[in-house]
Amino acid sequence: QVQIVESGGGLVQPGGSLRLSCAASGRIFSIYAMGWYRQGPGKQRELVAAITSGGRTNYVDSVKGRFTISGVNAKNTVYLQMNSLKPEDTAVYYCNAILRVVAGAAEYDYWGQGTQVTVSS
Repeated sequence: QVQIVESGGGLVQPGGSLRLSCAASGRIFSIYAMGWYRQGPGKQRELVAAITSGGRTNYVDSVKGRFTISGVNAKNTVYLQMNSLKPEDTAVYYCNAILRVVAGAAEYDYWGQGTQVTVSS
């Protein structure tokens, strides 16, 4: 069994910062990538940022220069540093891990429960 646990959400004023953490644990053989998605009110879920085990990163255009994703590797943990937050960043943020549980198995997506980020004055 695989567990994906997020932490670090909350309420912050516009221009402020938050740091999200996500830890993958349990029966894990290898992780290909981990990332953060978000779903705002009345919106579809979108990819915010992702990082592969090799360190390659990808960001949605709206957060480039403001958000930084880091981690994975030995600790199976990923972080999302969010700076210069805007009201439109308000959403539930979900952690995602693409991993295989045993050698030779297919890679599958695993999701956390989500953490609320609210940017408001």
